[in-house]
Amino acid sequence: MKLILSRKGFDSQSGGCPSPIFPNDTLYSLPIPYDPSEITYTDLWHHNTNIGEVVEDLTRKCVKRDRDAHLDPDINYAAYPRPEGWCPLFGQSGAAQGHLDNQNVRIGDLFLFFGLFRKVEKINGRWGFVKDAPQQHILWGWLQIKKIRKVDEIPKDKLPWARYHPHLHPSRDKDRTNTLYIASEKLDLGDGPIAPGAGCFLKPYEPLVLTNPDGSRVTDWRLPRCFYPDNGKSPLTYHPQLDRWRPDERYTYLRSASRGQEFVLDLDQYPGVTNWLTQSIFTHN
Repeated sequence: MKLILSRKGFDSQSGGCPSPIFPNDTLYSLPIPYDPSEITYTDLWHHNTNIGEVVEDLTRKCVKRDRDAHLDPDINYAAYPRPEGWCPLFGQSGAAQGHLDNQNVRIGDLFLFFGLFRKVEKINGRWGFVKDAPQQHILWGWLQIKKIRKVDEIPKDKLPWARYHPHLHPSRDKDRTNTLYIASEKLDLGDGPIAPGAGCFLKPYEPLVLTNPDGSRVTDWRLPRCFYPDNGKSPLTYHPQLDRWRPDERYTYLRSASRGQEFVLDLDQYPGVTNWLTQSIFTHN
């Protein structure tokens, strides 16, 4: 079984700012701007908050509320009106999909989605970032794979519930790398179901925060000790240089790659990471 740490959502390059941690301490990963899409930011909601308003305020109108949004991964049922039969799904293509293929990512493997976040507040009717609040890489959602479908092999009359999704837009019909990952009903890491097959974490509990609170950069990560690639284990992909890694008795400190979308770890070599997922990550859901 493989774990894929998958970078998704707004950042300094895509969208231009972090995603929000709202005053009630809930997370919302802002989907990146992308044309064309059937979905705009105004179509999206976080509880009673319209995401079009949030995006326009946080980007100072660099991204308008009526801009097309790339709602992917789409794992939050409440974010958007759902057709009958909907289930969570994620699309990938290009070089990032090539990396997943090369790493032999298959049915049963687990995506953990992370992104850049910062606390926000509303002052005088407008959303803004809390002064001096740090930017952090935080895990915000997951998806265990039930099906993998190459989009150019899906008949046009199939998956009617997914036709809104940006990776099924007609503009991508000729992309041979375009791939959909459809979620399992239940998450099972080997000892029986422990959570839904996909979903969003509610709040940024300490185990979900990747960025080292004592680090100088958002890409300075603090992971559990079990991530350390000792004894000949294959490191997390995109991080083969051992000078990126530093362990102590409790943690592994990683200078994470500033580029790249999909970082893959072979859990068969890291049983401690599976235990961490079960005992720390999925105990808050």
